[in-house]
Amino acid sequence: MTRLNVGDLFPDFEVTEACTGSTTVTKIMDGRKTMFVVLRYIGCTVCRYDVHCLQERISEFKEKGVNVCVVMQSEASNVRKDLNDVPLPFALICDPDLNLYRSLDINPAESMEALVGGDLAKLQAKGEKAKACGYSHGLYEGNEQQLPAFFFVDADRTVLKAHYGTTIMDMPTVDEMIKMI
Repeated sequence: MTRLNVGDLFPDFEVTEACTGSTTVTKIMDGRKTMFVVLRYIGCTVCRYDVHCLQERISEFKEKGVNVCVVMQSEASNVRKDLNDVPLPFALICDPDLNLYRSLDINPAESMEALVGGDLAKLQAKGEKAKACGYSHGLYEGNEQQLPAFFFVDADRTVLKAHYGTTIMDMPTVDEMIKMI
């Protein structure tokens, strides 16, 4: 598949949701606009912090009628273990075989240096925030050099915003996501 652009139809994949098991993108969306935040894996400290930030602000998305869905390379059992079997207030798709990543053409960086890019100071600052919340690096899963992506999708799965990250830090913040609504 080629990269998604505004106006394209977001595919309806069969997926594994971390806490509920087998489902589809359409069922996760439940007839609502949805923000898909595609990260690396739950053991990545800054990715875990991103999940934390979305958890803390989920009510702002819900108030605006927008669903949130995180996608990670993690095994569902590893996500549940990291979360101490406490369900998230949003869906988390587990894609350890990287099928969704490949289908959406979300490629890894060519090297760890390219993954970080010129964002080392930003990455370190985010890492410090994650550490302050009690997160430390966990199990490595998937492709360590995986780049992130973000898709804001209308209720009919039409892509309203598509962003393919060029570094690990090249993603909209939660504030920016909320402003998009």
